[in-house]
Amino acid sequence: MRSDEVAERSFQDLPPSSSYETAMEALSSLIYSVKHGDRSSIDGTTSGRYGKLERMHIYLKMLSLEEHIAGLKIIHVAGTKGKGSTCAFCEAILRECGFRTGLFTSPHLIDVRERFRIDGLDISEYKFLQYFWDCWNQLKEKIMEDLPMPPLFQFLTLLALKIFVCEKVDVAIIEVGLGGELDSTNVIKETLVCGISPLGMDHTEILGNTLAKIAFHKAGIFKHKVPAFTVPQPSEAMDVLQRRASKLMVPLQVASPLDPEKLNGVKLSLSGDHQFINAGLAVALCRCWLQSTRNSEELFENNSSDFPEEFLKGLSTAHLAGRAQIVHDIIKGSSCGDLIFYLDGAHSPESMEVCAKWFSSAVKEDNISSSSFGNEKMKESLSNCAGQHRKQNFEGSKRISKQVLLFNCMDVRDPQILLPQLVNDCASSDAILEENCKKDKSVTSTFDGSLFGDSPQKCNPSEGHFACSAVIPSLSLTIKWMRDSVKKNPSVRVQVLVTGSLHLVGDVLKLLRR
Repeated sequence: MRSDEVAERSFQDLPPSSSYETAMEALSSLIYSVKHGDRSSIDGTTSGRYGKLERMHIYLKMLSLEEHIAGLKIIHVAGTKGKGSTCAFCEAILRECGFRTGLFTSPHLIDVRERFRIDGLDISEYKFLQYFWDCWNQLKEKIMEDLPMPPLFQFLTLLALKIFVCEKVDVAIIEVGLGGELDSTNVIKETLVCGISPLGMDHTEILGNTLAKIAFHKAGIFKHKVPAFTVPQPSEAMDVLQRRASKLMVPLQVASPLDPEKLNGVKLSLSGDHQFINAGLAVALCRCWLQSTRNSEELFENNSSDFPEEFLKGLSTAHLAGRAQIVHDIIKGSSCGDLIFYLDGAHSPESMEVCAKWFSSAVKEDNISSSSFGNEKMKESLSNCAGQHRKQNFEGSKRISKQVLLFNCMDVRDPQILLPQLVNDCASSDAILEENCKKDKSVTSTFDGSLFGDSPQKCNPSEGHFACSAVIPSLSLTIKWMRDSVKKNPSVRVQVLVTGSLHLVGDVLKLLRR
């Protein structure tokens, strides 16, 4: 393709050692500050005389993509919770069915290339740079005073469409960024099927302060007569979805959560009971996509079980970092210290409830299974000393388990709403955060930065210290404190829940992998 030739020249013009850094600097220049609650972040009315989607269409024309994206066979997914997991399940299922897949999700945790997957893998640095500089240079040449370079997410959306077109994917699975109707991804006018994952109260300063208003935005991705699926929703939200679907003659169906008894012993690769809801939606979307592309007969005609083998394999291998992820930290200078991180990017009251239940269940399972070498399938090891770790854990029942909460949230969210939800749900599930948080509600209002339990020696109920907490100047110092604590206390298993923000989760993963 001519565009690839342009990209190749652009790539060669840059020193190999600095080209990726230069691309990241260019991307950073697209981050424009927006006042919190400013609706321009969703409708883009303050950027020149064009609205966001109108600008997106112009950018597509500048990149000569408008006609090409009409040929993409797209699954488009919006929602408050679980839309990323739903997309990950869809990608894995259809890849196992033999299709070349493209997946666009957000945000990234460590590297921006995580947002663009081809056949289940992050796009390579070399190809990323080719497509990046091709898009960048074409737009730079054609921008005008009233049509500047697109903001970050708009540019990344355009880049994703460019990548999927040039990589000739069979299916493009695209996760909405924020809302739906006015989201940058809704520049897509033709999809094969749409999905709405569980809805809840998030981004209320932009989408509205009721479920009905939020549902209205999410349903904006519906297309005339194009099938759509959702999951069981609160009646306030479901009524809006059904009304909007009816106006567009959209056949809207409710996908039931998967029944684990019908999975032939297969376990979902993404942890937590809530993933049965997301997986159920993904299965419905994939079935519909296969029917629309006339690829379903061969998969289902000779299959006696509820799910084809390809579906089961996809459900058991899908991956999405930072969502109910467990990481064993390996500490230098110790014999594989027992420091375990439970990472989940929950950032709304509803997702906090789900996170608390998952953490409670995962910690109990880990404490029980540690004496029998653990359930390794759930864990990600950062080095090869798993054998030592198992040996150390053999007497797991004799160890003391201490739970730590590492919390931070963006300033558009209220920690006094999120933290009580987390603490109360943990307490109702016999949880582990009870010692640190339950008895002192001031914790939720005192700390709006990184919150974690202090050393056990400083927790003395007789002195009135029910909540052992502290604010640390930096995340790196926090991780160092935890590692030092484990080194000094080899008989203690430290289990750290990291939540409140995907940005926090990503920063922790970066530090753990250094």
